[in-house]
Amino acid sequence: MYTKGILRISTQQRFSRKYVSNANTKQRKISPWYSFVKQWEWSVPVGVGVSLLAVLQWRHLRRYPYRTEDNSMYEPINILVVNCYYYLPLRIISRIWGWIASLELPVALRPTLYGLYAKAFNANLDEIDLSLSDFPSLVDFFVRPLKSDARPIDANTNIVSPADGRVVYFGPVTSCRVEQVKGVTYNLRHFLGDLHILPAVNTRNFTKEDDDAYVKSLLTNPTNQLYQLTVYLAPGDYHRFHSSTDWEIEFRRHFQGKLLSVNPKIVQYLPDLFSINERVLYVGKWAGGFMAYTAVGATNVGSIKVYCDKELHTNTIMWPEAKNWKDASLGCAHIRKGELFGEFRMGSTIVLLFEAPENFQFCVNLEQPIKMGQALAECAVGSEEKQRAHSL
Repeated sequence: MYTKGILRISTQQRFSRKYVSNANTKQRKISPWYSFVKQWEWSVPVGVGVSLLAVLQWRHLRRYPYRTEDNSMYEPINILVVNCYYYLPLRIISRIWGWIASLELPVALRPTLYGLYAKAFNANLDEIDLSLSDFPSLVDFFVRPLKSDARPIDANTNIVSPADGRVVYFGPVTSCRVEQVKGVTYNLRHFLGDLHILPAVNTRNFTKEDDDAYVKSLLTNPTNQLYQLTVYLAPGDYHRFHSSTDWEIEFRRHFQGKLLSVNPKIVQYLPDLFSINERVLYVGKWAGGFMAYTAVGATNVGSIKVYCDKELHTNTIMWPEAKNWKDASLGCAHIRKGELFGEFRMGSTIVLLFEAPENFQFCVNLEQPIKMGQALAECAVGSEEKQRAHSL
């Protein structure tokens, strides 16, 4: 969508005074202002009007979010705003920004530029393992390595935070409408893909009325519960992500969706955003049972890189509409707790969906800052079962 007006100018008449004859062949002098207004013709594409409407309505939406009672959709006037936002060329913008951020900067300017960026977004430069001059581009600074002791891995639990960021949501998953942020949901079946083609679970086909059965079918133990943790990575955060636990990855699923912003201030107005955006989903098993680890793409995310998945390519040319996702087997790759898993080339979100006993208790709070390696539970999941089996 082009939002730039196209200005056509009559070069023969530009910046000159004209005389035109009337019916009586008399001449009158036209003022410079009149000449300017009449000679400059504006041709404005429809995109300008739509974009202007989107901006005006977005401001209105921020002040008056007219949600329906179930918080799943908006009134028609606000649906128009959302649709305008959906159709902005965010993928093109993200690829251009990714290219700009990858440009090599002069060595002499790097400490100053990175220092200004760190000050603007509260990035902690004391944790960095290298000199600021060693990062060729802004993207390299984004995925900066930290000192070896900067992120200790909690040894008292077997599930820890996968990344630095802020806890946007956590809690049990009781239906297919899962919390995206407080009061706004996304569809779990759309997020993971239809159940009958998930190789890790039962092959039964479900209708829309069977959403509860869909959630239950993900569990390896019917007495367990499915839980979720969502961590948002802000621009100043450490942008590498790690494994939350010791687990076996059975397969990867890549959804090439949109690249809408995942900033919580935006997410609260866009239901189903997590199931619309581009995302990379890794499915496997851990000590508690089912595990789904998802890296969600966002606006200006140049790419998502996963170190054990060399065939993964994100933010590329769009696939045909008929192909919703691509699957790949990783041969049951074993990933250890705290092990470096991948990186975001700009900020985004990690969503963990995992199975655990019904008495599982998170030891984090909503909206709290969190660091990679910080405990999500006070004790190890599955330890009681192992001790009971050992005693028998």
